[in-house]
Amino acid sequence: MLDKTLTNHAEANYKFVIITLDAHSAGPVSRVQRKLKPFFPSLEISVHAAAEWAENPKALEKAKADISSANIIVANLLFLEEHVKAILPSLKKKRSECDALVGCISSKEIVSLTVLDRLDMSKPTTGFLSLLKKLRGSSKSGKPASGKSQMSILRRLPKILRFIPGKAQDVRSYFLTMLYWLGGSDDNVESMVVYLCEKYGGIKAIGNKTFKPPVEYPETGIYHPSLRKRITTNIKDIPKQGKANGTVGILVMRSYVLSGDTAHYDAVIKRLEENGMNVIPAFSASLDARPAIEEFFQTNGKIAVDCVLSLTGFSLVGGPAYNDSKAAEEMLSKLDVPYVAAHALEFQTLSHWEENDTGLGPVETTMLVALPEIDGAIAPTVFGGRPGPGLEMLAAEDRVESLAAKVINYVNLRIKPVEEKKISIILYGFPPNAGAIGTAAYLDVFQSLYNTLSRLEKEGYGVEIPQNVQELKERILNGNRETYGQEANVFKRLSADEIVSEEPYLKEIEAAWGPAPGKLQSDGSGLFILGEKFGNVFVGVQPAFGFEGDPMRLLFEKGFAPTHAFSSFYRFLRKDLRTDAIIHFGMHGALEFMPGKKAGVSSSCWPDRLIGDTPNIYLYAANNPSEGSLAKRRSNAVIISHLTPPLAKAGLYKGLLDLKESLTQLRKINPDADNMVDLKQLIQDQAEALDIKFEGDFDVLRLKLYELEEALIPEGLHIVGVPPSEEARENYLNVIPGIDNKQDRIKYDQLLKDDTELPALIDALDGKFIKPVPGGDIIRSPEILPTGRNMHAFDPFRMPTAFAMQEGKNQTTALLNAQEHLPETVAIVLWGSDNIKTDGGSIAQAMNLMGAKPFFDDYGRLSGAELIPLKELGRPRIDVLMTLSGIFRDLLPLQIKMLADASLKAAQALEPSDMNFIRKNTLAIMEKNDLTIEQAALRVFSNAEGTYGSNVNHLVSSASWDQEDELADTYENRKSYAYDAMGKCSKQTVLLQAILKLVDCTYQNLESVELGVTTVDHYFDTLGGITRAVKRARGKDTPVFIGDQTRGGAKVRTLNEQIALETRSRSLNPKWFEPLLKHGYEGVRHIESQVTNTLGWSATTGQVEPWVYGKLSETFILDEEMRRRMAALNPAASLRVANRLMEAHDRSYWEPDEETLEALRDSLAELEDNLEGVSVAAE
Repeated sequence: MLDKTLTNHAEANYKFVIITLDAHSAGPVSRVQRKLKPFFPSLEISVHAAAEWAENPKALEKAKADISSANIIVANLLFLEEHVKAILPSLKKKRSECDALVGCISSKEIVSLTVLDRLDMSKPTTGFLSLLKKLRGSSKSGKPASGKSQMSILRRLPKILRFIPGKAQDVRSYFLTMLYWLGGSDDNVESMVVYLCEKYGGIKAIGNKTFKPPVEYPETGIYHPSLRKRITTNIKDIPKQGKANGTVGILVMRSYVLSGDTAHYDAVIKRLEENGMNVIPAFSASLDARPAIEEFFQTNGKIAVDCVLSLTGFSLVGGPAYNDSKAAEEMLSKLDVPYVAAHALEFQTLSHWEENDTGLGPVETTMLVALPEIDGAIAPTVFGGRPGPGLEMLAAEDRVESLAAKVINYVNLRIKPVEEKKISIILYGFPPNAGAIGTAAYLDVFQSLYNTLSRLEKEGYGVEIPQNVQELKERILNGNRETYGQEANVFKRLSADEIVSEEPYLKEIEAAWGPAPGKLQSDGSGLFILGEKFGNVFVGVQPAFGFEGDPMRLLFEKGFAPTHAFSSFYRFLRKDLRTDAIIHFGMHGALEFMPGKKAGVSSSCWPDRLIGDTPNIYLYAANNPSEGSLAKRRSNAVIISHLTPPLAKAGLYKGLLDLKESLTQLRKINPDADNMVDLKQLIQDQAEALDIKFEGDFDVLRLKLYELEEALIPEGLHIVGVPPSEEARENYLNVIPGIDNKQDRIKYDQLLKDDTELPALIDALDGKFIKPVPGGDIIRSPEILPTGRNMHAFDPFRMPTAFAMQEGKNQTTALLNAQEHLPETVAIVLWGSDNIKTDGGSIAQAMNLMGAKPFFDDYGRLSGAELIPLKELGRPRIDVLMTLSGIFRDLLPLQIKMLADASLKAAQALEPSDMNFIRKNTLAIMEKNDLTIEQAALRVFSNAEGTYGSNVNHLVSSASWDQEDELADTYENRKSYAYDAMGKCSKQTVLLQAILKLVDCTYQNLESVELGVTTVDHYFDTLGGITRAVKRARGKDTPVFIGDQTRGGAKVRTLNEQIALETRSRSLNPKWFEPLLKHGYEGVRHIESQVTNTLGWSATTGQVEPWVYGKLSETFILDEEMRRRMAALNPAASLRVANRLMEAHDRSYWEPDEETLEALRDSLAELEDNLEGVSVAAE
């Protein structure tokens, strides 16, 4: 056998093939190949990076081809399921034919392929091989052992095994290979190749060339390009600035340092040092960075750095396989400095990233961005990558400059005296001309702003405090606005010449909006910056998108540049005011929704261009981790979470109380009593007066009344800087399940009582570490307390959870039971927010409808979908058209792949058509439209990359539509992009229209208790939009259902029932609107929004009963006292309420009698006169 092998090797090249995760070893392998050529003329070494395969299928084919002719194979760092699945068949096929195959530091499927003479890892683990379990860690936890213990064990093993004969020598070879690879310098790679070739390949070197023991390098050390040997363990060896502006602790990957693949690190180090920063670039042997931090970022127990910058691309404690966020948070809290996580690209080339609309791919987004966020990382920034497959790292120079500037600005927040700091606070005013300036979801903006200014003054900031909130509001909202004809006070006018000379992206903006200064916030020759300055604090009003009221722009399927006003506003903050930090005040503005990549933004992305390198601190509602995460990833936001208003039971009022009393009497009365008939008639009359239908079933009426009474509603708005009252805290505690015992109530009561939000805001301005926290509803996730933390989303590798899948199954059953016939096709709307807060609840429902479940790899990471057998499912597979919010698309790319994978596998399953509606419909669509099965099975739809929403809400808000088919057109144009099982996006308008014709019902889950379907316009924008599109496609109305799991259990209502419930429990309920009116201006705006959203449902679904508009008119407009009260608080918003109700009549959504209609017209005229009077008085 040996002679034959030698003969074969002499006749052809001897191929040594390395399959690994990334290309950092390409440099050492290339150099080793050249160095060994004189000694091993026939030796051919190749290295293949699995990270390249998704974007470059030819690279995968090349790897397979090399494996097929390989003599020795080393496969390592193959953890990801898509990599393992792609290469595993080739490795299995070659295993018995090659001289040696080493699978190490990889998934168990790869490790089990190892064969080294007498060592066969596919056989049961015994003896020395049991040590591998210690290196892999517990399979139950999914976490490897600590890096320090792994390396300690690994270094001892070859020494222990050296003198044990037999199979132990092959075990020793296995561990030596691991040591060589982990110490991946040129010397160690060379010795690994020589060792395996000579010991298992049977080829000998020509001349004196032997392997050497693994060269050991420090487990923790410091790297610097100026060092002669490049690494040291003595911090005094690295250069220092004469007069440093601060010190940055940099975390780098040891493997890149040892392989010499460090050009991207060198560029960051150089840029920081050129700007006067001391740097400490440190590394750890494992993917646990804590040893390096403990050794080099602290001196004698004192923190030695002003910022931690991770260039590793992974979480602080972990890697591609897992992360220990609690350990990371503990370490970072101890340092209490900003933690910036940047990343170099391995899964795509730099040019591909720059050119594509997506930015980072699904796996990159998860590993490089989502997991570090859970540690508390901020400002995710691409700073380098490879120019081509197998080439060494290069810096992305403009991104390195941006990254360095961000870090320097965060350090500046720590060292600059507070009295010199300049702060800009951003308010919003969307929609324009609606009395909306200074409003935000759940927040009393002006009182919170006043409290913030007061706290800044107390902390020593140079702030001029108005005498009271009213003066603050007056100076911002009014001031000189009438002089310039603007919505708020004009702080500065920028001339067109200034804009032309200062705007770096003028051509792009002018292509979308015409010559500067544009029309928005403009007088024709210049534009206005709205806001007011209070000492060193500028409070500015963010300009609107610009497309409001423009039906043609709203039809655009893709986004476009911001207006002149929007771009100039942010440039003014950065350049003119020289702002040290920007605070976006409340949820939410438009910055993070501007066009650009969804993650891994570049200099071509508008959010990055606008915010620049300025620290962005974002006050955000704690119940919205999805949109908050978008702000983090696209505009570098540090989130400061704030409470939402307390929840309370809606209770009953007015005629509802009388009806309940009558029902109580009915239950008590003797069935044979003389007045039974009269009492029943009274109840029927009372119910009819309240527009409650019950078809003579008094038990149904009782249940409706009970549901209404028990419904949870928010009370008023939250005020930052004012902890909830005792009554409010009691209301919070009463709706949180599972805290009935006294100890828990005391704990959460204290967390609610403490003011944690303003202190956190100050900490962020002082450049301190803001602890991370998952976002969620307080009712389901009381761990969001205390607020004032850096909110993040859920670990996307673990979603949907097993619990979510079970809950999804229950909700799916409820949805199917709510219908007269089993639907063949369901259109379901999936939002990022509700899935993040429920660990994938809505996703689980879509999967259950299709008869599929998630597939997780050995490390518990989501890796696709698998079908549930029909016998186990017990019903047909339902076809599901899944339309995603733009935020879902951005935040949950792995789940998109899973959903698309599920629909494709179901379409490919050879099952009867009456038991698999997905296959049935797919085959029909294929035949009619000449598509492949992969194309016809696409069911996951969303926006084009970088765009958000269907814009149906903007059409309704601006009343800029005539026919309801215009709403369907807009929806289809915006939501016609399909996503496949690889996560790739393509425009599929014809396919979408074909599926719409098949839809039997539309469905969406309630996002939270706080948000009803009439609270925000996103519901009718998405669910309403697709319902309108289905109606046009089918030519008839389609049932619309709402799922409600916000308080546990599985509940499904028709849209009609949901709107009626919310109208009675909220819109018409004094317990809802009176607390809002106590907040004045902002409260009226929230009431107006509720009315507008109700109209949106009429426009999109026609499922709002006429009585709703009648009752709203009686409550808010026809009641003289209420009308004038609202008009005094917010003239513009109160006029919009009346206009909405009149619009509902004009569009035939209700037909009031002539007397009511006349009264409504008179009230509308009075409100118009009032608004004009306000304007005249202001002059």
